[in-house]
Amino acid sequence: MSGWGFNNLFGGNAAAKKSLPKDAILKLRSTLEMLSKREKHLQNQMDEQDAIARKNVTTNKGVAKAALRRKKAFEQQLEQTSASMMTVEQEISSIETANINAETLSALRNSQKAIKNIHGDLTLDKVDQTMEDLREQRLISQEIAEALTQGNNTGIDEDELDEELAELQQEELDQKMLKTGSVPVADQVHRLPAVASGEIRRPQAEEDDEEEELRRLQAEMAM
Repeated sequence: MSGWGFNNLFGGNAAAKKSLPKDAILKLRSTLEMLSKREKHLQNQMDEQDAIARKNVTTNKGVAKAALRRKKAFEQQLEQTSASMMTVEQEISSIETANINAETLSALRNSQKAIKNIHGDLTLDKVDQTMEDLREQRLISQEIAEALTQGNNTGIDEDELDEELAELQQEELDQKMLKTGSVPVADQVHRLPAVASGEIRRPQAEEDDEEEELRRLQAEMAM
């Protein structure tokens, strides 16, 4: 047999196997439809025989009894038909459930294969190693950044910072004293009159008295 023949054979078997549940359900539904029609027919026959029995119950008991006998036979057939219908319905439900389970299992298997294919040769040890490599690279990046920033150190003088901090504290204290109405000692010292570095200037009233005294002396000498 040729290669095409083998492929066709196995491919045909796979297709037939896949369509088997569908074909079985279609056959069962066709049987169920036939039994439903028979059920309606038997019910009509029962109603007809019941009508005959009622019509002849007082006038012709023989006919009425025969009609009831036929009605009873139709009733037994109806019960059998109803039972057959229930069995067929259960089989349809069982096949549908089994088919859904098979499709679900097939989907899960495909999902498992897809996940396995995605993972490939990935293992827990490889994942741990990758994470360790990432941590090392982060540390290296941090060290490089620190090395690059070391050259930008401005060499700030701590004494200058302390002096500037003291000035800020004094300004803050002065502001608080101004708000409370008291003057800091430093401001009181700063507000004292400045002393000239040269000759001390005397008050204006003292100079006027000296000039007056000088004029008196001049007048006396002129006499």
